[in-house]
Amino acid sequence: MNDVSDDISALMPPGKLTGPSVWYGRDYQGSDDWVHYLSGAEIVEVESAIAQANAMGREIMELSPETFEIPRLGERLAKIRTEILEGCGFAVMRGLPVEGYDLRTAAMAFFGIGSHIGTPRSQNSEGHLVGHVCDLSHNPAENPHQRGYRAAGPLGFHTDSADIAALLTWRKSKSGGDGKIASSVTVYNEMRRRAPALLRALFGPVNRDRRGEVPEGMKPWWTMPIFQWHAGYLNSHFNHGYILSSDRFDELEPMSDILKEAFEVLMDICEEVHLKVDYQPGDIGLVNNHQILHGRADYEDWPEVERRRYLLRLWLSPKDGQPLPAAYAQRYGNVVPGQRGGIICPETKLKAPLEPI
Repeated sequence: MNDVSDDISALMPPGKLTGPSVWYGRDYQGSDDWVHYLSGAEIVEVESAIAQANAMGREIMELSPETFEIPRLGERLAKIRTEILEGCGFAVMRGLPVEGYDLRTAAMAFFGIGSHIGTPRSQNSEGHLVGHVCDLSHNPAENPHQRGYRAAGPLGFHTDSADIAALLTWRKSKSGGDGKIASSVTVYNEMRRRAPALLRALFGPVNRDRRGEVPEGMKPWWTMPIFQWHAGYLNSHFNHGYILSSDRFDELEPMSDILKEAFEVLMDICEEVHLKVDYQPGDIGLVNNHQILHGRADYEDWPEVERRRYLLRLWLSPKDGQPLPAAYAQRYGNVVPGQRGGIICPETKLKAPLEPI
């Protein structure tokens, strides 16, 4: 299944793009206009919702807007969701007092808040609705069946396989580990100006490795452009590691030199235009995967296991998400807002674990 036409220009925007999704890191660096500070009343709402869920014996994955009632914060979350979907594509919510929460309480607060933004989606073949971003000694560069969020060190710019990615910082590293976010619409504009031939290649078919997480009836790889212009939106989907490891399949043609060069230029531009985010404990970072590429700087962790860097992750699908090209169904399962995204394999059983694996 492939949504690539013979006339590749048909999938390209008509020219330079403008609007709130076009921004440079320098536009926001040094400002906190994009940070949404939780009020005392909103925190009380969240903690009351947690207490009620515990009193009712509800499990984490049973939390929803109906079972996790936060009317005051809920109104604000609706505005933040609009900003993520139709504005700059990212936001940070700050002030959740996680220093006083155990992991279960932090996960309940995060999942409950996240459910007001979108439907949680499975993040791996194990069916994890809550992902644990911590060092499990994975090395995806050496093992194509391992994942970057379970590894230490830096992460290159990429997108996740859901409409919105959310990260809650529970514990911060000793130093480093800053988040890095870049507008893929800005990257498109810069590539259009600097290297139009390379940009054109990114609107053509690109093979990606499923890394052993193969949905029923699918091949162990899928093929989709990096950029696609659809219904007035520029969509981006990029993970360099998954692209590189697709070369392990003999059935696929080797990656072309022009694609290799295009990827290097794309990543170089991300480094030039990105915004650095110093996530604090209690921060919830949110990015629109269709218009934001995100990564992570290298970091030094604490020697004590109980102090080491630890984040929780959600993949969310809002019911009012933008229309997507049909090609996304190869990775997202379908393109229906509120029901798309994530990884579902024949053995997948949905769960919200409180352990990394």
